[in-house]
Amino acid sequence: MASVLEDPTLERHFKGHKDAVTCADFNPNQKQLATGSGDKTLMIWNLAPKARAFRFVGHQDAITGLQFSPSGDLVASSSKDRTVRLWTPSMKGDSTVFKAHTAAVRSVAFSHDGHRLVTASDDKSVKVWSVYRQGFVYSLNQHTNWVRCARFSLDGRLIASCGDDRSVRLWDTSTKHCINCFSDCGGSATFVDFNSSGTCIASSGADSSLKIWDLRTNKLIQHYQVHSAGINSFSFHPSNNYLISGSSDRTVKILDLLEGRLIYTLHGHKGAVIPVAFSRVGDLFASGGADCQVLLWKTNFDRKPYQTVLQQHSRRSTPDPPPHLSDIHPRTPHLHHAQPTAIQINPTVTDTQSTDPHVVELGQALHDIKANFLACHVTSSRVEERTGGESTNWARPTSGNQTGSESAGKGRREEVDTAQTHPLEVLSSHPSSLDFTLQHIVQQLDVLTQTVSVLEERLTLTEDKMKECLQYQSQILKDMQASGERHRMESEGTDESPDNFP
Repeated sequence: MASVLEDPTLERHFKGHKDAVTCADFNPNQKQLATGSGDKTLMIWNLAPKARAFRFVGHQDAITGLQFSPSGDLVASSSKDRTVRLWTPSMKGDSTVFKAHTAAVRSVAFSHDGHRLVTASDDKSVKVWSVYRQGFVYSLNQHTNWVRCARFSLDGRLIASCGDDRSVRLWDTSTKHCINCFSDCGGSATFVDFNSSGTCIASSGADSSLKIWDLRTNKLIQHYQVHSAGINSFSFHPSNNYLISGSSDRTVKILDLLEGRLIYTLHGHKGAVIPVAFSRVGDLFASGGADCQVLLWKTNFDRKPYQTVLQQHSRRSTPDPPPHLSDIHPRTPHLHHAQPTAIQINPTVTDTQSTDPHVVELGQALHDIKANFLACHVTSSRVEERTGGESTNWARPTSGNQTGSESAGKGRREEVDTAQTHPLEVLSSHPSSLDFTLQHIVQQLDVLTQTVSVLEERLTLTEDKMKECLQYQSQILKDMQASGERHRMESEGTDESPDNFP
């Protein structure tokens, strides 16, 4: 009997999204996992036990794709709101947004040098962008229907794209021409990617098929039909020996590409599995689903040489028939159907590591609070300018209290600004979630206090202006009465003058 440690195991699950999880990617630093959702938010999960999770708000519609930059200092996200956002994964929650397409953006990916982005959209185009200039570079426009996915090759010389026109296209980034089109898809092509060596591309389809082409011969070399519903995404293991796929049949399948066969079927999601992703070194992989869950798995099966694992598997189940060829790239296309002897893994314990992490809101929500604070501060300054820096005692504290309040407020703001610049994995070891919540409440109260103070000053200013208006009106009335009295007296004096009698 083979040891269970050679099988993939469920490490943790993450709950925090309020809608289907649509995309996932690991940070190259191996410390974080980012996910996007139909709830319009991007979340970054720290992989350390008992660490906090961070929710970034900014998109106006469902997030459809995301990816960390090769350096890990940026996260790009695409959305049905037709925009792409570049996030800085820190407590500051900063993001830059630009309208990328005229319809929903379905995917976004970095080039391997981090200088370019490629996006795919329902407007039937693939576009390339400069990351640092955040500007449009060029567009690729030969798809005839929605484009679902686009990816750069490792060397940046090629782009692969696929879509609802049932084609997979290969583009030359130097000439901007389509150099090949694989159009034998049985349905909409849902996902495409290069293997890490750049010698092959794979595509998945709504017809539940997964195909791999050799770019050196431009021929189909492997064809898998192991799912019972459409495949939504897949991920190559960094060694290129394995591939994981997620499907609407609620399972994750693990394929051995060396032997060309299915080796594991993983259960755990209660709905369609949408994104799957290996970590950069392949020791972990993640899956997300329509059940709003993110499952983190430990790979394990890549620890030992394949022949050793195969021998151990043979002791617990009858292995699949021998592969057609032992070559990593079979020379002829072949179709593999699901085998009943594939090892089924159905975890009964969904989480043995920790409770659900505390989620911290970042991005738009935090920016709104800061904007309100700044607006109050600016308004207060303008009121001071208009009133000559004076105000009544009930509108502003006395000078002694004011100094203490300002210094305390300044200290709190400096503390918040300092915290916002820390990377998220550093903050995971900072004070407990209760402390952070209390600190957040204090910040909110500080903003409310400033707002009330400004409103009081405005009321005082309004009262002063009303008094001035009343005094002015009273003076005008008195002047009018005096003028009328003078006119009456002059008129009476003229009528009674002796010169007027005969």
